Amino acid sequence: MTEPEISTPPEDSNNKNLAVNLKEPEINNEEQVSDRENSQNKDYLDQIPDEVEMSIFDHLEELRMRIFYALIAVVIGIIGCFLVVKPIVQFLEIPAQGVKLLQIAPGEYFFVTIEVAGYSGLLLASPFVLYQVVKFVLPGLTIRERRFLGPIFLGSTVLFIVGLIFAYFAVVPAALKFFIGYGSGVVEQQWSIKDYFRFVLPLMFSTALTFQIPILLILLGIFRIFSSQKLISVWREVVLTAVCLGAVLTPSTDPLTQSLLGGSVVVLYLGSVVVLKLIGR
Repeated sequence: MTEPEISTPPEDSNNKNLAVNLKEPEINNEEQVSDRENSQNKDYLDQIPDEVEMSIFDHLEELRMRIFYALIAVVIGIIGCFLVVKPIVQFLEIPAQGVKLLQIAPGEYFFVTIEVAGYSGLLLASPFVLYQVVKFVLPGLTIRERRFLGPIFLGSTVLFIVGLIFAYFAVVPAALKFFIGYGSGVVEQQWSIKDYFRFVLPLMFSTALTFQIPILLILLGIFRIFSSQKLISVWREVVLTAVCLGAVLTPSTDPLTQSLLGGSVVVLYLGSVVVLKLIGR
C-alpha cells in the first residue's frame, strides 16, 4: 500500500503578493505611530503652562501693577540721568559740528536738561518696561509662542540701540550739515540750545522707533497675519509709505534726512521678509 503523495502548491505570483501584503500593515503601523507622536508634540506646544483663570478685575489689577512698576522704573531712570545730565548734553552737542549753542532766555538750559533727562531716563528704563509688558502677556501664551519671546526681546533691544547709533552718526549730522551749508555765507551759525535739542532728540527717537518695524512684521508673520509672499507683493506701497514716514517723522524738511530715514525703512522691511522666509512663514 503506497503512501499518498502530499503536493505542495507552486510558488506563484499570488503567493508573493500575499507575502508582500502581510508586511504592509507593519509600515502602516509605523506611520500611525509617527503621526501620533507628531500630534502629541503639536498638542504639547499648543498648551498654556500654569494656566490660571482670572476675572476681568484680576486682569485690570495685574495691568495696574505692571504700569505702576514701569512708571517707577521710568522715574528712577529720569532722576538718575538728571544727576549726570551735563555729560549727556555735551555728548549730544557733538553733531552740531562746532556751531555755538546759546541760552537766549532765562532758565532755557535748565529746561533743556530736564528734557534730555526725560528722554535718557525713558531709554534707560525701556528694557524694564518691556519686561513688564512680557510678564503681563506671558500667562496667556502657549509653549510654542513663548519660544519666540527671547529672540524678539533681544532683537527689539538691539534694533533700538542700532537705530539710536544710526541717527547719532548718520541722520542727525547729515541734517545739520545740510542746514549749515544752506546758510553758509549768509547767516552766522548760532543756535538756541532749546531749539537744537528739540530738533535732535525727536529725530533720534523717531529713527530708533522705525528700527522696530522688523519686530512688528515678524510678529505678524509668526501669527500668520502676513506672509513673506504677501509682503513682497506690496513692495510698491511699502516704498511709498517709507517716503511718507521719512517726511512725517523727521522734524526737518531737507530731502537728505528724509531719504536716509525712508531708505532705512525699506532696508528693514526687506530684512523682515528674509527672516520670515528663513523661518518658513
